Amino acid sequence: MVVRVRTGIPGMDEILHGGIPERNVVILSGGPGTGKSIFSQQFIWSGLGMGEPGIYVALEEHPVQVRQNMAQFGWDVRKYEEEGLFAMVDAFTAGIGKSKEYERYIVHDLTDVREFIDVLRTAVKDLNAKRVVIDSVTTLYINKPALARGIIMQLKRVLAGLGVTSIFVSQISVGERGFGGPGVEHGADGIIRLDLDEIDGELKRSLIVWKMRGTSHSMRRHPFEIADSGIVVYPDKVLKKRGVLEIE
Repeated sequence: MVVRVRTGIPGMDEILHGGIPERNVVILSGGPGTGKSIFSQQFIWSGLGMGEPGIYVALEEHPVQVRQNMAQFGWDVRKYEEEGLFAMVDAFTAGIGKSKEYERYIVHDLTDVREFIDVLRTAVKDLNAKRVVIDSVTTLYINKPALARGIIMQLKRVLAGLGVTSIFVSQISVGERGFGGPGVEHGADGIIRLDLDEIDGELKRSLIVWKMRGTSHSMRRHPFEIADSGIVVYPDKVLKKRGVLEIE
């Protein structure tokens, strides 16, 4: 029997036929403005509400800014940090400035993947974390794309071995067909792609589960919205080039 981790994102678990299989590493791929960070933060926040400790690795934004962005949706993680249920790994500042005074887990050499993994492993063990988000994993190999699959596999071995279910945010350019690095689609257990397309003169958000090892899932492209409380996915609708249609 497959043990599943519910995303807690309205409509998403229906598309995944119950949730993400435990220990899976999922690439969350999308271009600018598609909602990748919101999706991943909501995944962590929902887990905290279910009693599952989580870690958010900040590679693209200052940890303070990440906390502020989450708070805008009502996701105030400070209480969980104080209780030892949530931690931020600062892989953005390199410990420069006041970050070293406030952040417990800091990656000082942002070019050293080994140090990155060691800090992440320590954080996971300290919290007994069940969920990890890396935002964005693309930063780790943006200047060395040939290493993309190898880095994904290193992270997967560590996190899956520790019993963690992970989302790796992967950046792509507008119109790009891939998933953010050569071979990452083969290294990951799952791929969820978020898109922002102009349809009938209006920008519409949608997502599709490209693959998910260990479970069946919807093969359709579903629209979603970013509301005041976070992302809402519509599993009963499908996005086509000429608009949104109800699924019969």
